[in-house]
Amino acid sequence: MAEAITQAKELNDLHALAQALWYAAVLAHYERNPAEVERYSSDLIELSTLHNFATWLAHADVLRGWVRSVCGNTAEGISWIEDGLKETRATGVMLTVPFLLALKAEALHLAVRTAEALEAIREGNAPVERFENRYWSAELHRLRGVLLTAMGAEEAQIEASFLEAIRIAKEQKSVSLAKRAEATYAEYRRQRASALGGRGFRLPICYPLEILSSIDSPG
Repeated sequence: MAEAITQAKELNDLHALAQALWYAAVLAHYERNPAEVERYSSDLIELSTLHNFATWLAHADVLRGWVRSVCGNTAEGISWIEDGLKETRATGVMLTVPFLLALKAEALHLAVRTAEALEAIREGNAPVERFENRYWSAELHRLRGVLLTAMGAEEAQIEASFLEAIRIAKEQKSVSLAKRAEATYAEYRRQRASALGGRGFRLPICYPLEILSSIDSPG
């Protein structure tokens, strides 16, 4: 990603630079690295503001809002995310909306607004079905399982969400998302066994890379 950014700057290709900054920020999000997400999204906001790149500006706002949320400022973070989603929809872009809504769901969950977070997941699934763009489907189902667990939903619902996340990730041959879903499901089963059937326990929203890398590859 650093090389992509460097080459885009050398070529003075501003659209390529915006894309490279976006994907660098998204990769940092996958790595759960808020400082890097902040750095790349700030650069993308500056570039997009200067050159009127409306879509990239809106997307960067959502990522910056995610950073604020995971760093403890959920009120400001959710505001940034909602503004970014509103502006994204205004541009007519829909394919990235499920990913952006997953970020919103995480922020709402961190703010203990879990019912709203679950609604964001439902909203995120709508364009998935409409456009059949399923690259983030596994994660939407995994997050749904996390949220249902926090709300004390029925075990069958929770299990179905995690198992669907694992199935989709394996079907798509996404090793990283399969590991993430399997790790969350395993933690759910561990906590459920420890609680002797109790409800409402809380799962980590995600796991650091060093934990995921220690899990055997699925399948």
